[in-house]
Amino acid sequence: MKPVLLSLPLAASAVFFASAGLAAGMLTDAKGMTLYVFDKDTKGISSCYGACATMWPPYLVNGEKAKGEGWSMTKRKDGAEQWVYDGKPLYFFATDMKAGEAAGDGIKGVWHVVKE
Repeated sequence: MKPVLLSLPLAASAVFFASAGLAAGMLTDAKGMTLYVFDKDTKGISSCYGACATMWPPYLVNGEKAKGEGWSMTKRKDGAEQWVYDGKPLYFFATDMKAGEAAGDGIKGVWHVVKE
């Protein structure tokens, strides 16, 4: 399934994909919540569990199918499937409460928003 871009004239210009998207140049989920990658993950495998996963909840697959080019899934230690983009598992940041927030970008030099 190839994503379809829709431009919406909003106060803060946004571009969304059908099931994942871009807001202000950042990759987001369908609700506009910012997605992050973790530098300590290797070969598409998550290394964020326990307290880490509490602060950085994984972007889990919930019965969805592949999102398109660059997207895949990885199985976590607990058996859940997590979305991967360009070989990097994706996460949310627990303190981001509204669409478009990116408070986790750059934390400890190892967490980064996914930019297009």
